[in-house]
Amino acid sequence: MKKYFEIYKQFISSCFAESTSYRLNFWLLIIMDIILYLIAFFTVDFIYDHLGTIGQWNRDNFLFFISFILCVNHLHMTFVSENFWEFSFHLRNGTFDFILLKPISPIFNVFFRIMRPSTIWNFLLLWPLLIYYGLKSDLSILSWISLPFLVLCGFALMVALELILASFNFWIIDGWGTNFLRMQFQSLSRWPDFVFVNPFKRIFSFFMPFLIIGSGPVQFLLDNSNWVYLIYMIFSFIGSVIVFRFIWNKGLNQYESASS
Repeated sequence: MKKYFEIYKQFISSCFAESTSYRLNFWLLIIMDIILYLIAFFTVDFIYDHLGTIGQWNRDNFLFFISFILCVNHLHMTFVSENFWEFSFHLRNGTFDFILLKPISPIFNVFFRIMRPSTIWNFLLLWPLLIYYGLKSDLSILSWISLPFLVLCGFALMVALELILASFNFWIIDGWGTNFLRMQFQSLSRWPDFVFVNPFKRIFSFFMPFLIIGSGPVQFLLDNSNWVYLIYMIFSFIGSVIVFRFIWNKGLNQYESASS
């Protein structure tokens, strides 16, 4: 772990050096993310101008959910999102061969190599909003203690599910399709599970549990009696990791260099 920590520090250092070399792009990414956050909040606010409640949630509950899922997306956009686009590039151009030769895990080197330094500062906007709507929703002491940990759990589940999709690039090669599919599944996670009806709710809660990324933790945070959501979230993460490792190893065994 110490070796990987030292390597990751170097990854971060190089990403900061590269990002600050293009200052206009650095600030444009921050502005773009803020606009996306505002659109998400205004969309929910507009809906509640016409409805009193959606399911069992009032305006403050729903805006707390939006704040939560945006905090999860913030971690995702900062630390892993860029790497999914690079993976198919490595496969097409043969640079994946050199990654396999390095004395570290190729999964770590492929999916955690690049971060976006510009995005990291958005926590100064998102976490105050999360705390504000948490106060408006009267969270319990247990919920406040659990909140940072559950944001990390939602992030971990999102990454595990997306790794499954990314591993199919061994056969598809061109990653545009899988990456846009991944982004559409991200959009699903930005809505609570109860707004969907079967069979879509069942599919995206049990077989491809993108709805659990935000709904699982928030259902528990708003009502601590909903602990079953957390149990299912843990099993979803473990199952996703197992499926990913199986597909990844299968892909490695059938991988042929782009130069062969």
